[in-house]
Amino acid sequence: MNKGFNVNTITGLIEPARHCSSPNQDERPEGAMPELLVVHGISLPPGDFGGPEIEQLFGNNLDWDADPYFGEIRGLEVSSHLLIRRDGELIQFVPFMRRAWHAGESCFRGRAGCNDFSIGIELEGEDETAYSDEQYEVLAGVTAALLAAYPEISARKIAAHADISPGRKTDPGPAFDWLRLYDGIR
Repeated sequence: MNKGFNVNTITGLIEPARHCSSPNQDERPEGAMPELLVVHGISLPPGDFGGPEIEQLFGNNLDWDADPYFGEIRGLEVSSHLLIRRDGELIQFVPFMRRAWHAGESCFRGRAGCNDFSIGIELEGEDETAYSDEQYEVLAGVTAALLAAYPEISARKIAAHADISPGRKTDPGPAFDWLRLYDGIR
């Protein structure tokens, strides 16, 4: 059950979503297909929600001098396939058949370079702050639609950024309720 979300496997786009293309993407390696979903948490500046900074970061137009924290990430070129805002708004930055730059140095079940074979989903949030009901509802619907569109992905191939980059990343953190996600995609 995809709960109203539809993935076009030809274009790599999901509807309904607002589409905002990121330059931080490239071709997947030859023969690579989406086989893994990676759940992230992000807020910019840390702990602030609702502003334009995440989209600006993914679009390479963040004002690096607007907040002291931005100096720590100055020049970072990253993206994700999707962002789910706290109010449930879904934004797509990279088509699913292309490689988004979300995982960095990573490994899943002995296979390195997770960007090559994964779909990255960012949740607007932080490790210690509960994610919203709207985010869980949209994430469950999006996940169900992706599982239906890409049979190589299964519920056993959904990981936290912290799982694929241990010691380097902690998101989506202890505030994320994995059982709530799994119950929502049934």
